[in-house]
Amino acid sequence: MRIVRFEHDGGVGYGCVEHDTVYRLEGSPFEDPKRGTVVGAANDVRLLAPCEPTKVVAVGLNYRSHAQEMGLDLPTEPILFMKPSTAVVGPSEDVVYPAMSQRVDYEAELAVVIGRRAKMVTPDEVESYILGYTCGNDVTARDLQKKDGQWTRSKGFDTFCPLGPWLVTDLDDSNNVGLSCRVNGVVKQTGNTNDLVFDVFALVSFISQIMTLEPGDVVMTGTPSGVAPVQRGDVMEIEAEGIGVLRNTVM
Repeated sequence: MRIVRFEHDGGVGYGCVEHDTVYRLEGSPFEDPKRGTVVGAANDVRLLAPCEPTKVVAVGLNYRSHAQEMGLDLPTEPILFMKPSTAVVGPSEDVVYPAMSQRVDYEAELAVVIGRRAKMVTPDEVESYILGYTCGNDVTARDLQKKDGQWTRSKGFDTFCPLGPWLVTDLDDSNNVGLSCRVNGVVKQTGNTNDLVFDVFALVSFISQIMTLEPGDVVMTGTPSGVAPVQRGDVMEIEAEGIGVLRNTVM
């Protein structure tokens, strides 16, 4: 199932997409929802971020290729940071280039959406706690990241966490998902989750030992090599194999 949040005729709701048509969901997406009535063609419905997280937990240097391009050793444990819920925007929403930064980078990522409260979960149990997967863009003010020595400001600006266009509940294998980023139609970044240092199940389990993950929370799994800056007016497209394309313009 492809689950969406949408805005249509002045209302916001959850739905599912089948054959380019959006249907309303009957019941919560976290509690065995059923397909309901037709909302409209996907092109006529404004898609929002597919979930409303209380927090976004992200991980740094989780691709071997990215650690290599940054000239850093592979971590022995996941390096965690957080993005505020106010950073989240949906597909086709603008990413705002902050005035205090001189370099803003894209980071293509596979994002995991939690389906039920997860605390002290083992890796073998994680799959049953995941609602689905979506495309994520860990937008980063790289100059401020280097200046501050920690990542809250550089990763936490409003609009710095695009998610979408929908979440897929039946991804075949989270350890074999191709990722790419295009800027103005030019491929800038490619990778595959088989290059992760810590895979999806290991990450969610590790985080759940530290903090409780609530339904709708998002775990960003890291970015492969190829990160680079964007400019105002650029169009970023994050594509995850088996999911879709997340498109946002830098303003």
